[in-house]
Amino acid sequence: MIASGAWLCVIPPSLALLYFSVEVLFGLRRIASLPLDGRDLDVVVVIPAHDEASLISGTVQRLRQGVRSTTRILVVADNCRDGETAALARSAGALVIERNDPSRRGKGFALDFAREFLAAAPPDAVFVLDADCTLDRGSVEATAGRAVALGEPVQAVNLLVAPAAASPLVQLSGFAMLVKNLVRARGLYRLGGGVPLFGTGMGFAWTTFSRLELATAEPVEDLRLALTLAASGIKVHFDEDTRVTSAAAELEDSLGQRRRWEHGFLANAARYAIPLLTAGVVKHSRHLGALGAHMLVPPLALLYLIAIVAAVPALALAVWTGALGPLALLSGSTAAAVTATGLAWGLEGRSELGLASLARAPLYVLWKIPLYLGFFSSRQKEWNRTRRINEKI
Repeated sequence: MIASGAWLCVIPPSLALLYFSVEVLFGLRRIASLPLDGRDLDVVVVIPAHDEASLISGTVQRLRQGVRSTTRILVVADNCRDGETAALARSAGALVIERNDPSRRGKGFALDFAREFLAAAPPDAVFVLDADCTLDRGSVEATAGRAVALGEPVQAVNLLVAPAAASPLVQLSGFAMLVKNLVRARGLYRLGGGVPLFGTGMGFAWTTFSRLELATAEPVEDLRLALTLAASGIKVHFDEDTRVTSAAAELEDSLGQRRRWEHGFLANAARYAIPLLTAGVVKHSRHLGALGAHMLVPPLALLYLIAIVAAVPALALAVWTGALGPLALLSGSTAAAVTATGLAWGLEGRSELGLASLARAPLYVLWKIPLYLGFFSSRQKEWNRTRRINEKI
């Protein structure tokens, strides 16, 4: 009875650790560039902006310098209370539409509003960018061109950039995002041919964008959208040639930001992971199977926390009965995941995360325990805006 309980405790986290390791190992090398529609396409950049007076001018000005003169920039001033976002975006050279509906908050509603506006004269492609993001010159048209060429959504790399003086916990949070949004995304794309949407740096042909289910209050509307697209047979392609970056939130705001992301991920995993995995098996679909397995792997800190908790019954069994099987399985899978994480750090994260900060990873796991406990007691169910690094309380 004790042995059965120990096996039940270690098998699920061991499988998650092993699949995480496989994704990371498959994602250590760059992927090939996606095909590109080289025509001079009509592209619109849609920027949902809620109370972004502190940075919207700079975002629009940088973007205008990096796109073709024919590319339009559309800012959706969404339920703004600051009285400045819309005016500052216009003065910076963007086309601006304003939406005021406090009962319907969130990026999904803003994108739906933009789509209704664009429908009168639809572009060839839409590129969605968050108001605090930057990207390289020419990236917008390239990602949009790939979305048109493929006829399916395209997701750029999306990373957080933490200043050198940032808290080690903030730097570790950025590294965890790098593992998820770059390394594991590469691996998932190689394994299954499709990735989740990250909410920014998303390219859509208009024929796709016009049919999306956008008007939702889902706190991670991008992830939900990718999962529903997958269920309908549509893949999201991964464009490693375009990188979208934003400044990491300060320590006091970072946990709230992660709370929305990770509570949303866990809620969607509970709803979609097993059905996707099952559909992948039944339909012999690598895309659905790999995406379902991906959703069964918890966020990095939670994954290691679960492994630590599962080690308790495995260790107890080994001490009381001498049965080492469960402990050996969990130890081996944890070692594989730690090794894979170390390789990801060495190849991709070393320039952003020093060894001294990496050594504080156990503190990072402990720091996030309240976030995970809150999933059961006070789950984040609505969209919330993260305070920007240059804003004051």
